Amino acid sequence: MYSPTMAVPLQTKYTLSPITNNIPRSHRPSLLRARVTCSLIPAKKSHPNREKLVLEKGLVNPPLSNDPTLQSTLTHRLWVGAGCTTVFASFAKSIIGGFGSHILLEPALAGYAGYILADLGSGLYHWAIDNYGDESTPLIGTQIEAARGHHKWPWIITIRQFANNSHALARGITFTVLPLVLACNDPVVHGFVSMFAFCILFCQQCHAWAHERKSKLPPLVVAFQDMGLLLSRRQHVNHHRHHRTYMSYCIVSGVWNNVLDDNKIFEALEKVLYVQFGVKPRSWSDPNSE
Repeated sequence: MYSPTMAVPLQTKYTLSPITNNIPRSHRPSLLRARVTCSLIPAKKSHPNREKLVLEKGLVNPPLSNDPTLQSTLTHRLWVGAGCTTVFASFAKSIIGGFGSHILLEPALAGYAGYILADLGSGLYHWAIDNYGDESTPLIGTQIEAARGHHKWPWIITIRQFANNSHALARGITFTVLPLVLACNDPVVHGFVSMFAFCILFCQQCHAWAHERKSKLPPLVVAFQDMGLLLSRRQHVNHHRHHRTYMSYCIVSGVWNNVLDDNKIFEALEKVLYVQFGVKPRSWSDPNSE
């Protein structure tokens, strides 16, 4: 005789070939996650021997490589083009202004500072969208939703097209940098702004490269990763496998990750926000954020 609370696990078989045709073999084992629970519950109190079969099934599939959500649209490409043009204009002002003013070292140092701080900026933004808000959040809701999907299927970023992956950042760069290009002629300012903006615009591409196998990367990218100039796969894997120990949110070069993790900076920020506003970060309770 079965008790009302008894649960019987079932195993079901599904044909994966229609799903996996366009998916790399190394990623196929995790494509289908099904949870089937069979519980026996009395239908009515007046008929204790009558039992009801309840079947719950959770099926989760990642998008295929030809999914439209992974493809670049004309709008995506136009925004990336606008962002790149804006960054190039800022960089040109730095070079031309530097030669015209006979100052070259200051713009170069400002550019280096922009490169270093862009990595920090990418980490702060990455931490924020991983842990707070949802798809209804104004302006960045779609990025928050995409970030959560990325933690379910990290390898998807390697098949997402470039403009699709970077257009949102390019749009933000266009709106913030263009006014500076029009209003400012200081070569030092543009030395910093152009490098910072360039790194932020392409940080999602650096992120994608950190998920790709070295054998599939351009040799120059591999060389830069090995030198620590770009985020490497070896460093970024901690973000997905050991998230609470190694947060590793920075995705340009990753130079800030050890500093931030060793000093528990993000943990401190999460506690401050929780104490002040009562808002818990997603990583405290949601396994999909890790």
